[in-house]
Amino acid sequence: MSTAAVPAGATPTFYRDTWVEVDLDHIAWNIAQIRKQLPEETAFIAVVKANAYGHGDVQVAAAALEAGASYLAVACLDEALALRDKGITAPILVLGATRPVDVSLAAARGITLTIFQKQWVNDARMHLHDKDRLKVHVKVDTGMGRIGIRSSEELTEIEGLIQADDRLEWEGIYTHFSTADEPDTAYFERQLGLFQEMLGRLTRQPEMIHCSNSAAALRFPKARFNAVRVGLAMYGVTPSDAVKDEAQLPLKEAFSLRTKLIHVKKLPKGEKVGYGATYETEEEEWIGTLPIGYADGWIRRLQGQEVLVDGVRAPIVGRICMDQCMIRLPAQAAVGTTVTLIGHADTSFIPVDEIAEKLETIAYEVLCLIGSRVPRIYKRTLLA
Repeated sequence: MSTAAVPAGATPTFYRDTWVEVDLDHIAWNIAQIRKQLPEETAFIAVVKANAYGHGDVQVAAAALEAGASYLAVACLDEALALRDKGITAPILVLGATRPVDVSLAAARGITLTIFQKQWVNDARMHLHDKDRLKVHVKVDTGMGRIGIRSSEELTEIEGLIQADDRLEWEGIYTHFSTADEPDTAYFERQLGLFQEMLGRLTRQPEMIHCSNSAAALRFPKARFNAVRVGLAMYGVTPSDAVKDEAQLPLKEAFSLRTKLIHVKKLPKGEKVGYGATYETEEEEWIGTLPIGYADGWIRRLQGQEVLVDGVRAPIVGRICMDQCMIRLPAQAAVGTTVTLIGHADTSFIPVDEIAEKLETIAYEVLCLIGSRVPRIYKRTLLA
């Protein structure tokens, strides 16, 4: 299997003091830890949609394949084509909808598409050329309520359509759990039962059967079938406390967000800071300015969140601006001092989940919020 190489020690050129560090060895470590929980023959589908959850699509894809993943999954055809254009030749599954008019392009680039309704199959067949060979996976909606086949009758019809067209290669079938990360497993059991019932209606089961996301892959061996789709856990973040408590895996977060102090000043008591003058110094205080703001995904609701300056926590004061924000320093610090917003600094650590809790959201959203104008630097470090 050929993949695009990640240049060793390559550092991108950028001209601002804000960046994301992605530790590719942490991703490899996490894959190794997860694979230990799986039967050796289970295929590992690495989910690299949304620019690999903000980590960087081609770099993470290459690292995951090197670490033992055999398949990649993305959300849309554009993401799959971007990986192909960057040299990734491994199998890629598009999990979302693809326009029927684009199926010939997908076939030509060796990209696997998802079938989720009978009409899509009929429309797609009209756009396939005689020479095309398109791999497909059928999506079953067992209770997520997004895309997918909901009845065994439609599944039987689709099976017939695929078998009647030698341009279509039925490689896989799958579903997606909506509550696999929650303590109450009743709805998960219902979805799994429906999926197994649908499988029983097939005259011939395809090569790949998969329904486990990170949570189900770590919690429920009976739902692994012969492939799992791992996203968040591959990046070192567990989907929920329930998964964390049950899995007990030593995962390592791969994502760190850092910036540098660009200005430091001492303000007297009673000075205002930021838009709306929402913060007032209570005494003589050292205030530092950071070159990151809501245009980077470091949004205004993070006012009051702490960051790490030389390993010591310091709060964000005043409203976060579009491109900058201010912090109350624990002591005078030099311009150019590195400040960590997410990740490790010395012995201190701000996990992605802490930011998610502050924003009353989930880690997935935090990782995807950090925009493309924040450059990514890729590290390969030796793990202890």
